[in-house]
Parts: sequence; C-alpha cells; structure tokens
Amino acid sequence: MAVLGDFTATTLTGEEQALSAYAGDVVLVVNTASECGFTPQYAGLEELWRTYRDRGFTVLGFPCNQFGAQEPGTADQISAFCSAKYDVTFPMFDKVDVNGDDAHPLWEWLKSEKGGVLGSRIKWNFTKFLIGRDGAVIERYAPNVEPADIATDIEKALTD
Repeated sequence: MAVLGDFTATTLTGEEQALSAYAGDVVLVVNTASECGFTPQYAGLEELWRTYRDRGFTVLGFPCNQFGAQEPGTADQISAFCSAKYDVTFPMFDKVDVNGDDAHPLWEWLKSEKGGVLGSRIKWNFTKFLIGRDGAVIERYAPNVEPADIATDIEKALTD
C-alpha cells in the first residue's frame, strides 16, 4: 500500500523533492490557484502551518491551472504572489495536473484513497487531503471547507 513518502514532486524553485522528507508529519495537501474565489484560503492555510508546524504538521501547496485557468502564472509569478499577498511560507510545488491523463502520480494516489462528490475526480481548486503521521490519507475536504474548519482534525491527527 502506497504512502505519501513514496512520491516526489518538483518545488516552485525547480528542485525535485522526495515527499519522504515529511515522513512522520501530519500533512495537508492542497491544490491551489492564485485567481480563484477560494484563493483567500491561502491565509488560513498559512495560519494552520504557523500554528501547528512545531508539532510536526505541514501544508503542501500544489498550484493547478485545470479549473477555469485560475493559475496561469509561472513558478516565479506564483511564488511572488503567494509571498506578497498572503505571506505564504509553507512548501509550495510546481504546477501540476490533478485530473486527466497527465495527473501527477501523487494526486492519482490521493484520489484513489478518498473519493469525493464526483467520485475520485477533483472538483475544483483548494481540494484538501489530510495525511496522518503514517503517510496514509485520513480525510478529503471539499474546496469550500475553510482551513480553520480542519483544525480539530489536525489536532486529533497530531495526538494519535
């Protein structure tokens, strides 16, 4: 059975990152976009990261341009936007596809572990997956679920 640490992804700075670097952490994986109605969730995601990171929690952001072309920027533009507008300091990765033939393997795995309203398909930007310290998916959250509403689940995962 696969776990988060079995995957790699390219960071916004172009470096290949083994996700095994987050082994033993509670992780929230999110597909993000800079021009979406849910974009203000960056602030809540950053707040979660700052609140819980010292306890072994991280947020991993994966920009995606598959929904209404709401992430048209380059890696440098995405990085600058996230930093200037929302002071994002949690790890951000290069743009990925989350659906379709070119979907990133991490996202194929996430979808296979927890389906959503549309089956396994990702419905929109800011779909979130909470992963436990064991690297297994705990829960999937719809785009309209605010980061603050996940705090209780994060607390529980941190103490399990």
